[in-house]
Amino acid sequence: MKENDDETIQRVLRDAFGFEDLRAGQREVVHAVMEGRDTLAIMPTGGGKSLCYQLPALCREGVTIVVSPLIALMKDQVDALRAKGIPAAAVNSALGAEEYRQAMAQLQRGELKILYVAPERFAQEGFMRRLAESQVSLLAVDEAHCLSQWGHDFRPDYLRLGSVREHIGNPPLIALTATATEIVRNDIIQALHLRDPAVIIRGFARDNLHFGITHCEGRRDKFARIRSIANTWKTGIVYCSTRKNVMAVFDELHLTTPGVVAYHAGMTDEERQFSQNAFISGKANIIVATNAFGMGIDRADVRFVVHFEIPGSVEAYYQEAGRAGRDGKPACCELLFNHADLKTQEFFFEGSNPSLNLVRSLYNLLCFQCSSNGGEVQYSADEMSSLLGKDVNPMAVSTALSVLMHAGAIVRTDVPGKNVKSTRVLNPDSGFSSLNIDRDQLEEKARRDHLKIEAITRYAYSTGCRQMWILDYFGEQDAAPCGHCDSCLAAPSADAQELSAAEMDIVRKALAGVARSCARQRDGSLRPLYGRGKIMDMLRGAKKATLNQHLMGLSTYGILSHLTEAAMRALFRAMQNAKLLETSGGEMPLISLSPLGAEVMRGNKEVLMSSKGWSCDKQVQTRNLADARKRTQNLLDALQVGKPDMVLYRHLSAARTELAREYHVPIFRIMSNATLRALATLRPTTEEAACRIKGIGAWTRDHTLSSFLDIIRDYMDE
Repeated sequence: MKENDDETIQRVLRDAFGFEDLRAGQREVVHAVMEGRDTLAIMPTGGGKSLCYQLPALCREGVTIVVSPLIALMKDQVDALRAKGIPAAAVNSALGAEEYRQAMAQLQRGELKILYVAPERFAQEGFMRRLAESQVSLLAVDEAHCLSQWGHDFRPDYLRLGSVREHIGNPPLIALTATATEIVRNDIIQALHLRDPAVIIRGFARDNLHFGITHCEGRRDKFARIRSIANTWKTGIVYCSTRKNVMAVFDELHLTTPGVVAYHAGMTDEERQFSQNAFISGKANIIVATNAFGMGIDRADVRFVVHFEIPGSVEAYYQEAGRAGRDGKPACCELLFNHADLKTQEFFFEGSNPSLNLVRSLYNLLCFQCSSNGGEVQYSADEMSSLLGKDVNPMAVSTALSVLMHAGAIVRTDVPGKNVKSTRVLNPDSGFSSLNIDRDQLEEKARRDHLKIEAITRYAYSTGCRQMWILDYFGEQDAAPCGHCDSCLAAPSADAQELSAAEMDIVRKALAGVARSCARQRDGSLRPLYGRGKIMDMLRGAKKATLNQHLMGLSTYGILSHLTEAAMRALFRAMQNAKLLETSGGEMPLISLSPLGAEVMRGNKEVLMSSKGWSCDKQVQTRNLADARKRTQNLLDALQVGKPDMVLYRHLSAARTELAREYHVPIFRIMSNATLRALATLRPTTEEAACRIKGIGAWTRDHTLSSFLDIIRDYMDE
């Protein structure tokens, strides 16, 4: 880099942006770009990535084209640049015809220094022609992980950027992202045809962030934990996987916590804009949102980021959690985990990875419908999915439409005044087999996406330093314990205590049962074979069809038969919190002993842990007996009245509807109205009691009963 370039950088940095110096990492990136080198910058959220292309843009002749995936991000960036007197514009689907003409006129006259562009815009010939006629000094690809199928937010439109660069004269290119493993970095380099790139990786570690994972039994636990975090940290983001959960958390918080707003894609543009502006301006201090919110949001004093349920990948989690503490001050990042939440991610996985058979069926449907409707149809993805069958995921149909569009099989255009697109099949007589759709590529993407879910599940069940686990995942060398995550600071819980001899005997018997359920390998280690539920049933001596002969033949079968189902759950929860157990990742997590658990089982070590809910001490027995008498009286009262509790009935009915959607069956297949009324009348809190009710068979017991029991327990507690 020339000496006068360095002087120019310092002057523009001070005059245009008000900074005296660049941060570590920014300096290396800016210098590489000013030297004309292709550059790949991996910098954490809050590391100042946007300045790495905005500053060179003002120091070079011509216009810098910035590829960005989010309209909200573009607007924020353009507004901020214009406020500084920097000529900038954005081109995306939110622009009206007149606004687009003005932006193109500015581009042709050479008045723009920075132009933000949505990736799908590069498919339009007229726009590409005007771009080729302009002096493009730099091409910046923000959120570059979107072009990798190993990335956490793959977008096919990004794949054309390599050819776009050639079309506009091969300007230098900078690709930027906050989270990228080595395989994603290689994908970016290859897809964008980067030439001898400067690869600059700023450390992933965020020393001011305090990571934690809280295992929750249900929503009630999650709501309580969110309120506690909000009361302590005051300002933050609660991320939810679905719009429904956004509104559930918002409804829970806004009555007792001031300054809470919601944000999700189902809201109107005005509603989303209001929530976003309220949070950024500080008028609201907590925003409950889906992952549609946050990319590029410039609020440095976010003190906490809570994930209401597990996200789809480690990359997504770390990027979203990294929006906390951008001012360098301490901040809390917490994941509220319940294994059942993985069903939501599996649903999203199915929606993002349609099978080749679904793509073929959709194509044949469109060919037939178009031939019968004048060459085009105006169906939403929901309507198309219903035409294909009641069990077809509308998200999968939307993804399949994208596959067909990128294969050149169909064209979709907006219909003025309607919230649907017009779809037209190109060359319908050629047949599906003539389309350039790579089955292997679809299957490989599905395999990779499933590995991402498995990785974030392993993180949720991990027991070591949270930040070290994440740094290891991203391939950072010599990662060391952070010293301030929940695991590093782990201390006995408030109700942990020294166990009595009788209590310790119960713990050792339970640990022995876990050990016996595992397979012993040649090196002496234990390989887990079963999940928590089956091991607990084995210890209690349950007689269930789900228990195989191996479990029923173990010496520990029925060794804790005196414990109730609720007590057994409390015991395993206490052992997990005391780090006596290890849980594998994956769709069906398996249980084994931790090294500490093995030592405790052998009697070589003692442990402090909670005895709440499972202890056989006399005092606890008395309390449990009193609780049992109270439940019995409630049951007698309900039987005498003979009518269901209608508030509880409505909760159970809503759960039945959700389960019917989840299993793609009519609601009566989940549970009849008569059985639902019996549940709301008798209010059983254990599986044994519930299974005495007519209509609750083996399938209900094994698949859906636990959801209804959780609702009843929460309701009874309240």
